[in-house]
Amino acid sequence: MADRVTKATIVRELCIDLAEEQHRLREVLNGLGESDWARLTPAEHWTIHDQIAHLAHFDFITRLAVVQPNRFIAIRDTIVDLQTYVDLIGPANLSRTGEDMQRWWCVESSKLVDVIKTADPGTRVPWFGPQMSLPTKITARIMETWAHGQDIRDALKVPPSPSSNLAHIARIGVLAFPNSFAVRGIDVPTAAVRVELELGDGTVWTAGPDHATETVTGPIEDFCLVVTQRRHIADTALRTEGLTASRWMRIAQAFAGPPGSGRAPGQFAAPHRISTARNQTAD
Repeated sequence: MADRVTKATIVRELCIDLAEEQHRLREVLNGLGESDWARLTPAEHWTIHDQIAHLAHFDFITRLAVVQPNRFIAIRDTIVDLQTYVDLIGPANLSRTGEDMQRWWCVESSKLVDVIKTADPGTRVPWFGPQMSLPTKITARIMETWAHGQDIRDALKVPPSPSSNLAHIARIGVLAFPNSFAVRGIDVPTAAVRVELELGDGTVWTAGPDHATETVTGPIEDFCLVVTQRRHIADTALRTEGLTASRWMRIAQAFAGPPGSGRAPGQFAAPHRISTARNQTAD
């Protein structure tokens, strides 16, 4: 019973954080002109319109996986190639105006939060990879909302506005360590990596064993940008010690699906963000 109450509390708090991340992105979208929706983002060939189509569609798909898992599985099992499926979402919604696109996502994102609030906190959610606990699935939606929102902010050249949800994203990035290698057909390293990330309030978020000699250190926002493949490590202030830590930060992938192409080094270079990473080698 106590475990169920704890899970319910975690789910409730994560719902608040997801709604907050959605609100942050809505504030960026408010007032965009129709031509703005056609702006290309750093994701190759993806416009702002495509980014929001992606979020709206997968908020719907997530809701389906939570409340009608068998229906979700039936749809998932018809998908021959996941990347093709993902890439076709934007083109399939080209007829929507920017205003309609924003309205669609607002409806779907709100419905998702409402459904999660009333779901059994012990629910196991099927997905395109392994099934997840409900808290992990909510965290994944926080990550997706933030990451695709970052693409949109980059396209609009919106100044950084650090999210209060970065610890959630960092956590899922760390948990995805094995997957980052596995999706590329690389044996998962056995070396332990310690992650120590600076938060805006001066505290440090940590993960991994204290005794690990391999480390990733630096600003938590930079870590989140790297594990969601929104920045190459060379364009951040992250620092690595050890071969495994270095290789991980070059291929880190906190999301499901085939290997992402990420961003090129120098694409977002700025003097105060250049990495001082050590022991980096090519894959």
